[in-house]
Amino acid sequence: MKNVARWRLVLGKYAEQRLPGQGGGLQAEYGRMDRALEYLYGREYKGRGLRDDPAPGSLDPSQLTLVTWLGEVRELFPQETVELIEKHALDRYGLTELVTDPKTLERLEPNQQLLRTLLSLRGHLKGDVLHLARRIIRQVVEEIRRQLEPEVRQALSGRLNRFRHSPMAIAQNFDAKGTIRKNLKHFDRERGQLVIEQLRFFERNTRRLPWDIILCVDQSGSMADSVIHSAVMAGILAALPAFRVRIVVFDTSVVDLSDHADDPVETLMRVQLGGGTDIAQAVRYCTQLVENPHRTVLVLVTDFCEGAPAGELVRAVKKLAEARVKLLGLASLDSQAHPVYDRQMAERLAACGMEIAALTPQKLAHWLVKVIS
Repeated sequence: MKNVARWRLVLGKYAEQRLPGQGGGLQAEYGRMDRALEYLYGREYKGRGLRDDPAPGSLDPSQLTLVTWLGEVRELFPQETVELIEKHALDRYGLTELVTDPKTLERLEPNQQLLRTLLSLRGHLKGDVLHLARRIIRQVVEEIRRQLEPEVRQALSGRLNRFRHSPMAIAQNFDAKGTIRKNLKHFDRERGQLVIEQLRFFERNTRRLPWDIILCVDQSGSMADSVIHSAVMAGILAALPAFRVRIVVFDTSVVDLSDHADDPVETLMRVQLGGGTDIAQAVRYCTQLVENPHRTVLVLVTDFCEGAPAGELVRAVKKLAEARVKLLGLASLDSQAHPVYDRQMAERLAACGMEIAALTPQKLAHWLVKVIS
């Protein structure tokens, strides 16, 4: 009967009378699951013109509210199912109350999907909701940063100098052979053990002159994940002495957020997802930020779907390439890290001197190492 009950949950209330043993309705926990699913997916019936009849045999004392429904979902279903249900509630059925009601928002699981939704509705967040949204955004951003930062820092912190040692005790710079040699005089013959009194660590070569990194990020509606990762990446790079970071976001207008490059949360709180796309205008603006072309990297993060005349963008990129600015066109990635972009436009820019790639943030760090070495 357990499998029949599960099929009943999948097929919905109109399958009640056609499944064996289900004439009396679902019982106990399955009944609660059914009410929670019906609260959301029952909207599908309305969209198809069906009447909103109660489930057969229903004796529910009252309708679920949004807050109690969310509590039921979180209690009854596994985490991955909860995230999918919440995603459907926001994306498919437009239950924006989930992020505009403080009590409901407080109970949502902080994750990148919720962050995307908060960014898309940022203009509607006021008062307590805005304060709570900022806290959630910071929590999600810090989690993304914890995942990215170690590898990015390791890639960009300079190469080991095996001829010089440093007093800085950093595990990844540990000189095992040098430590053994330094402590051989402390070998305990009776116990057959080497007593370590001094650890040795290699120094890392550091680049004396900083590089200017300009992140030019498309904030049109389809670019939410790329905007989030670009903001986090800017924060990581801004903390490294080898780089001076500027971040510019654009749709049909251009906003310079360089003053907040070291704080991804403040960057994201100023992003406004949506609108058209004028990439050429953004690239021309970034041209004004170039002080030393030979030590400047422009990373254009976009889907290359240009709304303005394509020739304007081609000319702007060609001008930067001729000035010897290092150019990377970073194609947008969807939530499964698959590239989604206008390949024909990307090919035209590649012919002008822009390297085109679809890279995760970790791979972007390794690309930067290759470029500035």
